[in-house]
Amino acid sequence: MSTEVSEQITQRSASNLALAFMVLPKPRRAAMSALYAFCREVDDVADEETRPVAERRAALQHWREDIGRACSGGKPQLAVNQEFQPFIAQFSLPLHLFDELIQGVEMDLEQVTYADYAALDQYCYRVASVVGLLSIEIFGYKSPRCRAYADALGKALQYTNILRDVGNDAERGRVYLPIEELQRHGVRVEDILARRATPGFQPLAKAFAARTRTYYRQARAALPAEDRQSMVAAELMGAVYWTLFRRLETTGFPVLAPEPVRLGKPHKLWLLLLAWTRVKTGLPLAAYGV
Repeated sequence: MSTEVSEQITQRSASNLALAFMVLPKPRRAAMSALYAFCREVDDVADEETRPVAERRAALQHWREDIGRACSGGKPQLAVNQEFQPFIAQFSLPLHLFDELIQGVEMDLEQVTYADYAALDQYCYRVASVVGLLSIEIFGYKSPRCRAYADALGKALQYTNILRDVGNDAERGRVYLPIEELQRHGVRVEDILARRATPGFQPLAKAFAARTRTYYRQARAALPAEDRQSMVAAELMGAVYWTLFRRLETTGFPVLAPEPVRLGKPHKLWLLLLAWTRVKTGLPLAAYGV
């Protein structure tokens, strides 16, 4: 089956997630490319700020209806969903998770702040944990406890993104750090939007990092031993993002700049090789959360 459009989208993105697909067998790699392309496309619709909100909302509704056709055995209209449909059937991917994901990106259309961690966690579940829950169906797993692993790791990765992108998000008028945490440290939303390093920002970043670390630990503890090898791509993502997270911590959270801190491609390729070697030798795949 052809996945040409999905593969082009995946290659063009040059994302950490796309890099992790390299360790998968070819059939699962193709399925993950199709999943990634779907996620990338709906996310791009929400982020296309030159279009009116009503227009983007209508476009997301079109994606919702079209993925519904793909899941129900109908005829999807969008090329990505046409390529994705055989994998949806092969791996029994449930429609309700795609709907949750679209609800998550719809939150970005109008919501620019989050009152507390409960609200932020709902957002992170929808845009990140749900992707993990879909991914593990493609990876294949034996223990249902893998779902708790996917949920926690998804939140850990999204929290890392939020911490890394504080300045970049502020440039777009968004503050994902919860208002309750800002208030606890005497930081105003206006300070974040202005990318102003007030005295309370470092304690705020450390508190958010502590919660991020908790999700990494939960993911590490939740991964069933019998599923460690099948979760190699997810574990690679954990290793890459943990390395990025530790860099943010050790450099004092230089996250207010509009250009986010990133890992170079050689570093990420080295992590990929390390993960692959560990799979072949039976060693633990990642040391995140330690």
